[in-house]
Amino acid sequence: MAIRYQPDGHVVLITIDRPQFHNCLDPEHNDALADAFARYEADDNLRCAVLTGAGEKSFSAGADLKALIPPFRDAVRAGEAPPWVIGGITDGRLTKPTIAAVNGHALAGGMELALACDIRLASPNASMGLAETKWAIIPGAGGTQRLPRAVPLGAAMEIILTGDPVDAATALRLGLVNRVLPLPELVPAALTLAGTIAARGPLAVRAARQAILAGFSLSEKEAMAVEYQLFLDVMRTEDAVEGPTAFTEKRPPVYQGR
Repeated sequence: MAIRYQPDGHVVLITIDRPQFHNCLDPEHNDALADAFARYEADDNLRCAVLTGAGEKSFSAGADLKALIPPFRDAVRAGEAPPWVIGGITDGRLTKPTIAAVNGHALAGGMELALACDIRLASPNASMGLAETKWAIIPGAGGTQRLPRAVPLGAAMEIILTGDPVDAATALRLGLVNRVLPLPELVPAALTLAGTIAARGPLAVRAARQAILAGFSLSEKEAMAVEYQLFLDVMRTEDAVEGPTAFTEKRPPVYQGR
């Protein structure tokens, strides 16, 4: 199976390894990627994941237009409404942080995978786009919702309505990616960042992530209430005792996730 799963300490590197197919996902590999993320979610020892694509040209070209799109389309045209989830993460089911190391083209569902990650780093040869309107469909795995939350509305409209990709420099200028790094440095930098996040209080990281994402759909007053409740929840944990204690004792904290 061409989905590589490489845990190391509290971090896991997940790689879509189909470079000969631009790391696109047919049904088998879409399910395998979903299984990899489910494995990450279920492992209490893992605290941050990095997602990337094999090779030097493509992060992921998204759903396989020959193998994944037609059966879904046929089911819809037959009156069904099957779920449409790319890689098991575009429906927002993950509760742990993820970093996308975009090492080339991230197109259509591939860009939706990157958008479903919390942080995005890119190589100079990266390009990112939602090409669905070129195929007379629309992004259906979060693209029309997450992109306008990541970049200015006008930029999101142009990217989605034209279907044309943006290059790495434009993605950086728009805030779509956090950093652009030379290709050999991309995955190591993503893993270093993941290691930094994994070293923080894991329950606090998950709660902070939850507060951030929940706040997008709420009024400021409602979002503040969510934040406060999560703040109280985290304060009740053993890790919240360990953190200040370690600071006082001038030693690294040892978090147990409880």
